[in-house]
This record gives sequence, structure tokens and C-alpha cells, in this order.
Amino acid sequence: MTAIAVTIAGSDSGGGAGIQADLKSFSANGVYGASVLTALTAQNTLGVTGIQDVPPDFIRAQMDAVFSDLAVNATKIGMLSRPEVIQTVVDGLAAHQTGPVVVDPVMVAASGDPLLADEAVEVLMECLVPVADLITPNLHEAARMLGSGMAETEADMASQAERLLAAGAKAVLVKGGHGTGSESADLLMSEDVTHWFRAPRIETSNTHGTGCTLSSAIATGFAKGLGLVDAVSQAKAYVSAAISSADQLNIGAGHGPVHHFHAFWRS
Repeated sequence: MTAIAVTIAGSDSGGGAGIQADLKSFSANGVYGASVLTALTAQNTLGVTGIQDVPPDFIRAQMDAVFSDLAVNATKIGMLSRPEVIQTVVDGLAAHQTGPVVVDPVMVAASGDPLLADEAVEVLMECLVPVADLITPNLHEAARMLGSGMAETEADMASQAERLLAAGAKAVLVKGGHGTGSESADLLMSEDVTHWFRAPRIETSNTHGTGCTLSSAIATGFAKGLGLVDAVSQAKAYVSAAISSADQLNIGAGHGPVHHFHAFWRS
């Protein structure tokens, strides 16, 4: 049987993040990808110039169409900009077989443009986080979800991961890519697991779509039947290589994308 993953997220017209990054990541990791669009963005490597939300009833129609026909093995959720969109997605998840659910709580684009309304954070925490099998916040997102300052040490990261678990998350991957130092450390924590993933920090400005790509790559691991640690481990290796190869692409004048197909072609 072909492994299938679904991404429920916003579109990036520049192709580096969002739905486009997810589908590239699915394909590069050998999984068939389907999609449910939650928003359209007018976006390039320099920033976001416009957002057009998809009506909630049409989001639900997309979910019903995809999940009623495809034997979905895993689901990745990205940009959900408004409370009513979050609730629509939560209701749709409850109505279908989705496989493990990975939630990347997208709040701000790499350019700094906001992608999540303030009033949506509470709904995200109360309604979506508890139904996810894994959430993957970066340091800024974890802080905003908890209404606290950004973690500055590994002890801070562990404390915030514990608080997110206490808030209802089944598992948390706190990503340390926005930290400092020569090493980038991510913390995976669940009731049964505490595991640090460490890698040398890669010096490049072309990191657009990193979070989307990592969470969707984790979803491909789940879709193939991998457990939590193994799914995150293979995704981390894939994304690290995609970042290392990013400067080969030379896309746009701003923060360029990672190279999703680094194993298949080079520019």
C-alpha cells in the first residue's frame, strides 16, 4: 500500500513554505501527499504582502473530500489563522481517520510577518493541541503559546516543554533553531520520552520553510509506521541536509527556501 499524508495549511505563492513545502517534503521522503488549503498568501522570499482566508465551510469540504476517499496514514497541520478555522479543522479531524496528527503552530513567517491572530492562540491551545500526537513549536512559538518569555537555556526549553505537556499536548518537539551558539538543539518530550537532537548550526540565510518542512517530514515517518523518536530523527536528518544544500538554489532576493530535493538534483 502507498503511504499517504495530508497537509492542512496555507499556501505560499513563493513555493518555499506552507502547502508547497509540505508536498515537496512528502514527495522527497517517498510519501504521496494530498492537501487542504486554509489560506492563500501573496508571498515571496522578501515577505508576505497579503493573506486571503479560505472560508471555513470550504475547508471542511476539502477535508471531507480527501479523508472520505484516501486511506490517510498521517496528517500535518500548519497555518490556521483564525479561531473559526481552527475549530473547523478540529471538527473535521474528529469526523475522519487521520492517522497521527502533527501540528506545526505557525504564527510568524520567516520574514517576521504575523500569520496567526492573537485571539486564535487560546483556541489553538484549548482545541487543537490536545488532539495532536505531536506539536512542533520553535522557541518564539512556544513562548507565545505559553504567554511567557522565550527560552534562553536548555533548562528553559525543558520547562516549557513540560508546561505544554501539562496543557494537553501528547508530545512536544521544542525547536532550538532560533537560539544562539554553534550547536542547534531540539528537545522531544512526551510522557515516556525525553530526547535531545543536536546538530551543528548551519550558517545560511536561506531557511525559509524549515519548520513546515520538518513537521511534514515527521508526518512521513509516521505515515510509514515509524515510532515517535525514529520519525523525528529521520526528519531531522532530512531537514539538516536540506538546509546545508539551500545555498545551491539561489532563489529570490530575501530568505530563500531550503532544498527539499537535495538528494535528487543540484542546481
